[in-house]
Amino acid sequence: MADTDPGPGSKPSSTPPSRHGDASQSTAKPGHGAGFRLDLEDALTPDPGTEDMFVVENNKFAFSPGQLSKLLNPKSLDAFYALGGLAGLEKGLRTDIKSGLSVDETDVDGVVTFQDVAPKNTPPYGANGNTVPVPNGDNPAGLPPPPSSAPGTPFADRKRVFRDNRLPEKKSKTLLQLAWITYNDKVLILLTIAAVVSLALGLYQTFGVQHEDGTPKVEWVEGVAIMVAIVIVVVVGTLNDWQMERQFNKLNQKHNDRTVKVVRSGKSVEISVFDVMVGDVMHLSTGDLVPVDGIFISGHGVKCDESSATGESDLLKKVGGDEVFAALQEVANGGNPRSDLEKLDPFIISGSKINEGTGTFLVTAVGVNSSYGRITMAMQTEQEDTPLQKKLNSLADWIAKLGSGAALLLFIVLLIKFCAELPHNSDTPAQKGQTFLRLFITSVTVVVVAVPEGLPLAVTLALAFATTRMMRDNNLVRVLKACETMGNATTVCTDKTGTLTQNKMTVVATTLGKSTSFGGTEAPLEEPDEKPTVANTVSNVPVAEFTKSLGSELKQLLVQSNAVNSTAFEGDVDGEQTYIGSKTEVALLTFTRDHLGAAPVQEERSNANIEQVVPFDSAVKYMATIVKLPNGKFRAYVKGASEILLAQCTKVITNPESEDLATTDLTDEDREMLSETITSYAGQTLRTIGSSYRDFESWPPQELQGATELTAKEFNKVHKDMTLVAIYGIKDPLRPTVKDAIKDCQRAGVVVRMVTGDNLLTGKAIAKECGIYTPEKGGIAMEGPVFRRKSEEELKKLVPQLQVLARSSPEDKRILVKTLKDLGETVAVTGDGTNDAPALKMADIGFAMGIAGTEVAKEAAAIILMDDNFASIVKGISWGRAVNDAVRKFLQFQLTVNITAVVLTFVSAVASSEEESVLNAVQLLWVNLIMDTFAALALATDPPSHSILDRKPDRKSASLITTRMYKMIFGQAICQLAISLCLHFGGSSLLGYDMSNQSDIDHHKTLVFNTFVWLQIFNELNNRRLDNKLNVFEGITKNWFFLVINAIMIGGQVLIIFVGGQAFKIVPLNGKEWGMSIGLGAISLPWGAIIRKVPDRWAEVLIPHINIRWPWKKPGKDKVESDTEAGTPVPSREPTKQKSSHEEPFQPPLRILTSLRGERARSNIRRSFRQYMHDQKVKAKRKVKEHELKVKGSLAEIKVHEKK
Repeated sequence: MADTDPGPGSKPSSTPPSRHGDASQSTAKPGHGAGFRLDLEDALTPDPGTEDMFVVENNKFAFSPGQLSKLLNPKSLDAFYALGGLAGLEKGLRTDIKSGLSVDETDVDGVVTFQDVAPKNTPPYGANGNTVPVPNGDNPAGLPPPPSSAPGTPFADRKRVFRDNRLPEKKSKTLLQLAWITYNDKVLILLTIAAVVSLALGLYQTFGVQHEDGTPKVEWVEGVAIMVAIVIVVVVGTLNDWQMERQFNKLNQKHNDRTVKVVRSGKSVEISVFDVMVGDVMHLSTGDLVPVDGIFISGHGVKCDESSATGESDLLKKVGGDEVFAALQEVANGGNPRSDLEKLDPFIISGSKINEGTGTFLVTAVGVNSSYGRITMAMQTEQEDTPLQKKLNSLADWIAKLGSGAALLLFIVLLIKFCAELPHNSDTPAQKGQTFLRLFITSVTVVVVAVPEGLPLAVTLALAFATTRMMRDNNLVRVLKACETMGNATTVCTDKTGTLTQNKMTVVATTLGKSTSFGGTEAPLEEPDEKPTVANTVSNVPVAEFTKSLGSELKQLLVQSNAVNSTAFEGDVDGEQTYIGSKTEVALLTFTRDHLGAAPVQEERSNANIEQVVPFDSAVKYMATIVKLPNGKFRAYVKGASEILLAQCTKVITNPESEDLATTDLTDEDREMLSETITSYAGQTLRTIGSSYRDFESWPPQELQGATELTAKEFNKVHKDMTLVAIYGIKDPLRPTVKDAIKDCQRAGVVVRMVTGDNLLTGKAIAKECGIYTPEKGGIAMEGPVFRRKSEEELKKLVPQLQVLARSSPEDKRILVKTLKDLGETVAVTGDGTNDAPALKMADIGFAMGIAGTEVAKEAAAIILMDDNFASIVKGISWGRAVNDAVRKFLQFQLTVNITAVVLTFVSAVASSEEESVLNAVQLLWVNLIMDTFAALALATDPPSHSILDRKPDRKSASLITTRMYKMIFGQAICQLAISLCLHFGGSSLLGYDMSNQSDIDHHKTLVFNTFVWLQIFNELNNRRLDNKLNVFEGITKNWFFLVINAIMIGGQVLIIFVGGQAFKIVPLNGKEWGMSIGLGAISLPWGAIIRKVPDRWAEVLIPHINIRWPWKKPGKDKVESDTEAGTPVPSREPTKQKSSHEEPFQPPLRILTSLRGERARSNIRRSFRQYMHDQKVKAKRKVKEHELKVKGSLAEIKVHEKK
């Protein structure tokens, strides 16, 4: 049974609204065409940004690509009429709708003008009249120039004007380009500067300064080591991006170069899809994927599935161009329009699929000018920075400023100290120069220590590790940083079909006559208004028992009524044998095959003697097939809307176990009971289909004598006294994992919204079953046409409560995404169709379907769901949070090391008589670079735990460093500084070292270095948790990576102490010193537990009093952020002034509005020159009024004075 087939404009969601007065915008009342009018004045007006498509030099054809594009922008009957209909297109494109293009065509002779083919007085450029549009220089899609065709080559002029059917290939970036993109990161640039300075000074020290005998010349090592770290980060990031791009290209490796059938010189020929030209006559067959745009010429029962191209979920019946033009011509001549005028659809859209029928169409747009091509080209834009990227850039700025400030302060202090000691300094000028250079180097060391070398590596490794593991969870990450953005997703706008459901209609319930049934016993999602008046006496059994109890003749009746009375057929899809056709019919055929043992459908049809077929008619909602029985009688099988079929039945199947067909009269009670069964099925979101039959002695019966064609209207004469066979309940079942996945999302504070093309009732029911729709908590369900008519202010109030958007168009989805982003949400969107691409691109994270998704949708998305399953999105959220946590864990560790090292270097250098730090350059290299790199590896590889979804997502505005992190960073830094400084300054008094003995001095320095390193090793364990829970060892055995890296770090430290010798300026320690180093280092763990027990609110009270304007905390925003994170809606500061519906809402850059001069900037930024002139007029009038008031005031004062 075919689906209903509305035409263009019959449903508000089928096509976006047009301003050009097309059929979808007519003023006719539903079901009537009385108000339809043709609007030729605006039919061909160029859309902004497409003016260049209307300009063609030396055009020998009647139309430009721009004029032809108006046919489908959106579907426009006005534009079709303005171009002269099918006959006008045939003449204007220099072709023939019967014989097609000539195989010998090269250059075209003569010229056909627009006026030669269009209706009289039709303006060729719509509102611009006869004025050729002037391209404004903007080329939003970035279209390449037309291919050059040498004169005399096949279709030279046609290719020059209309292009060929090739989309320019998106060039994959080379490894060098990817490396340059990876390198352009503020942190890496900051590291580069530090590396260059460090290397320059290191080289000078190595080769320009005298060394003591036996002292290694290793000062240059630190600069080189930082450069090595930069290279590692760039190489890892580059290879990751390159690998992801390769995986994506492999995913999309389909044989695009397929063949299609066209008519050339009167013969049907197969050509490459790339060789299709505008003006070609192309064949359409069931199952074809349409590669180009065009106008339907003629055919038999052609119905298209345009869901991937326009979002229309129903099949659309195509009507020949001549028939449509004749109907429009009647309107143009002042006649009454046909009642079904708005449903007439001659438009063939690229990207759609032919579900039924055969026919031909005239090609009007190919390649980049086709609907599919335009959307594909529009998707090729650059990605914006992710929230983490922006925060890390801010952090890099802050660290650079703070490090430079500390270095400058240290340099000033040491310089003052140096200058103060000059009068008593007896060194030579060269030695004084060396001393000055040494204090300068010590100051620069502070900057090098402050720079977080391991931070970009930690981010890159965390992302690389996550993307590799996400691939195992069926998430192909195309944009590397998308997985960290996913961790902060606050809302997911998901499709229904295929994502929440299995996209596989299945018979889940059947009531056979009034005797037996299976399934359909679930409670309705919404309680019916009236309670059942008749008890349901039909026994309900499992499906296996149901099929086992059927008699052979009844089983054959069920098989034949579904296999013969059907238009679906068996075919091969992606190498799998399946049924092709209406999803409802596929479900019924699958049921008969799997449960009733039906033979292949073609075999069943061959065995049946089919006499006549009544095609499905949406007016009567049924179809019928008449077969001749072996006994010479005729049987009519009818299948359709269950309530309509039940009304025509007078008998019902009974006693299904009987070998012969047994029927009984249908009583009023039976009718009521079956009617309530239909209502019950509908309440469980099942689509109900009825099946009935009637036997005739002869065919055609008396009532149909003389009928030339058997239509549903004619069949209605005998559609009575039927016998009800069964009522089927069909459903697209939920994926088994969906309910748990949505619960996980809700636990994680992620709001799931369902955006579907289905009707509101079905949408609400499925959403309720999933757990998305909760009206008892204030949840709202709304239809797309109502949603898109709301103003911006209304949308901002409405959207936070919106849970279901039904009958939605791609534009509705885009508006929803934009509104959510304006409200500060981090939005994830799923999509599979070409029409979903704009919303996927606009969202923070776009999820395309790997199985059902079109290439355009995949190109627009950041992550591809390889299994089309919603549960994979939840895994993506978990991994995204793991990435964010890994970065924060490492940042917490890194900043503790940096703060401790900077303060230690500063204090010890100032206190030292030789301006030397307690930790020398090579020791700092081990602590600051090697340790950081290992820590980055260790902390970046923790997989997500189940508890990672137990917290709310971070807002885009949330700080990168949280209060708990501040608490741990400063707490651990204080502990480490206290221990290190006590050891450094209390060497003789506390530890009994003789500071006049060089051996004791070396032991003392080595002890300080060893203790400092062990403090970092234990603190790394401490940083495995970001929350206030005490168990830092949770899940440590699952992460062997962490254990191996820590073993390497410990082994490396032991090796350095025993064999480091002169390079590190250390000596081997004894057992007592080792015990002291490890024991003092281990203090980090209990100290960390104490810090965790300090209430966060105490830290929150302390931190605001530290009067530093953190770069990630914007002035005056603290209250807003805390409110937003707590879930309190923030009142919008947008002006309440209404904008015109066609005007894009003006949004000043966020950077301007968040600066200190934001208010002044906002008040001075204007939308356009027109707005500017308006503002100037208002100001001028205000000044005139003020002047008049002053003059009046002065006159009044004079009069008062004169009276006195």
